[in-house]
Amino acid sequence: MWNKDEVEGKGKQIKGNIKDKAGEVIGNPDLEAEGEAEHAEGDVQQGFGKARRKVGEAIEDVGEAIGGNR
Repeated sequence: MWNKDEVEGKGKQIKGNIKDKAGEVIGNPDLEAEGEAEHAEGDVQQGFGKARRKVGEAIEDVGEAIGGNR
């Protein structure tokens, strides 16, 4: 299950791609650069969220392993 950072990061990636492509189509390098930056920000946020989720899952697995040994 995705967490908030993963969802928001994916949204920023999509929004950034749209701005990037729109900037290319209309010949606006500022909009294109803004889109590229927003996409990169989304990559980082989504990666952070994924790492956080993986750590949480690992902690749950350890808890289940400990609890199962009783």
